[in-house]
Amino acid sequence: MRAGRLRAALRGWGGVGAMALACLLAVLAALLLPTVHPHGGGGGGGGTAGDDGVARGSQARAARECADPEKQTLAPSGDGGPTIDAIRSREGEKRKLVVGVDQNSFRWGYRDPNSGGDAELEGFDIDLAHRIAKDILGDEDAVQFKAIPTDQRVPAVQDGRVDMVVRTMTINCDRLEDVAFSAPYFRTGQQVLAPKSSKITGYDGTLAGKRICTAAGSTALSTLEQDQAAGRPAQGVDLRTTVPNQLDCLVRLQLGEVDAVVTDGALAASQAAQDPTVELKGDAFTTEYYGVAMKKDADDLVRRVNRVLEQWRADKADGWQHSYRTWLSETMDDPAKSLPPTPQYLRES
Repeated sequence: MRAGRLRAALRGWGGVGAMALACLLAVLAALLLPTVHPHGGGGGGGGTAGDDGVARGSQARAARECADPEKQTLAPSGDGGPTIDAIRSREGEKRKLVVGVDQNSFRWGYRDPNSGGDAELEGFDIDLAHRIAKDILGDEDAVQFKAIPTDQRVPAVQDGRVDMVVRTMTINCDRLEDVAFSAPYFRTGQQVLAPKSSKITGYDGTLAGKRICTAAGSTALSTLEQDQAAGRPAQGVDLRTTVPNQLDCLVRLQLGEVDAVVTDGALAASQAAQDPTVELKGDAFTTEYYGVAMKKDADDLVRRVNRVLEQWRADKADGWQHSYRTWLSETMDDPAKSLPPTPQYLRES
């Protein structure tokens, strides 16, 4: 067990008060943040040789004909390829897997202020990134983390700033036009977070006229915009407050600048753990799956990550269930609700 995991297991809820204080200390920064709106990006990079052309054709066709985005991924493989070879060929200190992550999502990817000094990144997503690095480079610490905001996840992959993004990123059809995804590693759904004293009861008519905060580039924002255009769930919902990072929404809520936050239930549960004055309202109103995002032409890396995910799920000692118990069991209930179904992969012929 890594030292960071052990510290977290022993600390339990000890970091909640400090994390809440850290949120309030971010107030000044939040006040200075401009409203950010999502924007699109260009396509992936160059091609690969051999039979991968068939796989890429299947992947591109699936993106165009997307119905079940969580099933639009390639079958697992332990083989190498041009993307993996390029990662392994890095020299010296640069011989690391570069992973885009969050550093502000409690229990997912965050720095615990109680650990002192230069706190290491910890959390469920961080465990997965270490696991992938160990498989590709033989060292779980051969990973360089780059903190990226929510609305920069796709551009960071496309621009080559990172090899992959492991950052509570929902697999959806729009994103499949721009990046490739692994098989799902977590199941969640959109939920409403509001003060306990609020009369909001969930994703329903009680949101009428309310100010809602979402992260720019998030599935929460796109879902709300689509529902608003269709007259759901309530009239007069104000969606103008968007922020670069999801945690900023909690700060806006604490300041009284918005009435509610809409985000993935998994993230909302962590935010409720940071601030005991807020709570989840109502049930999840979507079903979504987190995946690892990579470049569209990185077929060998996608296959390798899918093999890691299969092994991670099957590992009873130090795999998916262990990470869930370490990081999420105190903020969420039955892990069976969060474990995605058995992956289904693209047919390539």
